[in-house]
Amino acid sequence: MMEALKPLELNPSLTRRLLVDFIRVELARFGFQRGVLGLSGGVDSSLVACLAAEALGAENVLGVMMPYRTSNPASRADAECIAQQLGIATRVIEITPMVEPYVSPRQLDARRRGNVIARMRMLVLYDQAEEFRALVIGTSNKTETLLGYTTLFGDNAVAIQPLADLYKCQVRQLARAVGVPEHIIAKAPSADLWEGQTDEGELGFTYNDADAILYRLVDERRRPEDIIAEGFDARVVRRIGELMRRNHFKRVTPIIAKVSTRTVGIDFLYDRDWGT
Repeated sequence: MMEALKPLELNPSLTRRLLVDFIRVELARFGFQRGVLGLSGGVDSSLVACLAAEALGAENVLGVMMPYRTSNPASRADAECIAQQLGIATRVIEITPMVEPYVSPRQLDARRRGNVIARMRMLVLYDQAEEFRALVIGTSNKTETLLGYTTLFGDNAVAIQPLADLYKCQVRQLARAVGVPEHIIAKAPSADLWEGQTDEGELGFTYNDADAILYRLVDERRRPEDIIAEGFDARVVRRIGELMRRNHFKRVTPIIAKVSTRTVGIDFLYDRDWGT
């Protein structure tokens, strides 16, 4: 598998410089110098915290920890570890009292409850951003984005996404280069939405498998049958293709029905920084 991931090896110093500049420049375009992010204790949010602190200054970054009653206490400990290492401010906001009045009477299953938790966390982040006079910085990577392994109007409802063009294995490479502690990089990825939940357990395949297959499907534009012929598990290749197709709606802005002569996103098109 390591050989299959070889084309995904990064130039860490160049990538780091690009992403630090991206955070600084894009926030400035919108008139902001501060950023807020959900600090989960995982490798993605830890890396974003490192890059944001370098881009904006530690004093201009706020990491928000939002535990739910089933959250792993180790997640908070890891989040506090990276915050202390960087010198960024943190806040702990317990979301159980916000979530339970909705989910408990309805006896929601784990997936529905997880979506409510993800959306509640984003509600909290945007409110904290208002108080901190900041923009919300996302922590999703390219693997999650392509698979649709995100919650619409939850973890993908952000202002900018520094990592969304890096596969999970590339996130780990860059995290090592910027000094994220190894125990955070090596632990099983989890959105911490319910007790014992892990990303790979829920998906049914590993991130390394997903990265190698997605790279061939997306970056190299290869056909699924060619990837299977290379030796990849046919079930996993087809499952990944299905997830990409089924979840495409999560990767696009809401589609507007065209009625007028100039429609936003169709005829009324300007650069994102138009007017600045």
